Amino acid sequence: MGQWDAWIGRTQQQSDVLTPALVRRFRATIDSGETGEVAPQGIHWCLCLPETATDELGPDGHPKRGDFMPPVPLPRRMWASSNVRFHVPLISGTAISRSSTISDIAEKQGASGLLVFVTIDHETWAEGVLAISERQSVVYRDSPTAAAPTTPNEGAVDLSVWPIYRSIIPSAPLLFRYSALTFNSHRIHYDQPYATSVEGYSGLVVHGPLIASMLLDLAAREFGQNALTQFSMRAVSPAFTGEPLHLVGSVDGRVVSLAALANNGRTILSAEAEV
Repeated sequence: MGQWDAWIGRTQQQSDVLTPALVRRFRATIDSGETGEVAPQGIHWCLCLPETATDELGPDGHPKRGDFMPPVPLPRRMWASSNVRFHVPLISGTAISRSSTISDIAEKQGASGLLVFVTIDHETWAEGVLAISERQSVVYRDSPTAAAPTTPNEGAVDLSVWPIYRSIIPSAPLLFRYSALTFNSHRIHYDQPYATSVEGYSGLVVHGPLIASMLLDLAAREFGQNALTQFSMRAVSPAFTGEPLHLVGSVDGRVVSLAALANNGRTILSAEAEV
């Protein structure tokens, strides 16, 4: 029996309400042009959140492990991937519930050392109807033994090969707003000395779900509100405040290829969706 087998099948139930105020604030945060009672895709990452007391947070600002998430001893945590299926749109004002189940825990040896991947299956229900199903992977890894090398981010990416694109420069206020929407106190998003000195990043790290939400908004600008039925993404490398972030996409029939790119062409997040 593996050391994590007892955690497989562990389930957590949470409830929430999708308030009109949350919808407005989410749209304002990502500069969405959408209106109306149908909520933007990606807002489910702002619902049914952990409500851990401040004095029960770990040193990285995340809830301490061992309640729902397993007590993995590796200090660094990041959102690695998600496969999301949108069944019905979320409507402002509806009661929301979410069931989360740990379906797998796997240890792998990476270039930087031991990695532990925790897979969680989420089902989000709106007024008793299944609205969104998601398989999410979270990865834990060790602290860096040395500061990460700084990668020049001078422009080299050719956006002309992407028929759909939008460029932004993520700011500290943007990260602050999204952290507030998601009740996320992970210090890599607001504590620059911690992000650089402890976790070895070159600056404040842009949230993976925030980048994914902006890609979903890019698709909404092109295809209309709630046009996607499926969205699969994988985080490849971090994005930082103050550096250009290019949101790009192309379409082939019903399949939409999406990505977030750094100025030098480095892939930050890759995704594929269906219209």
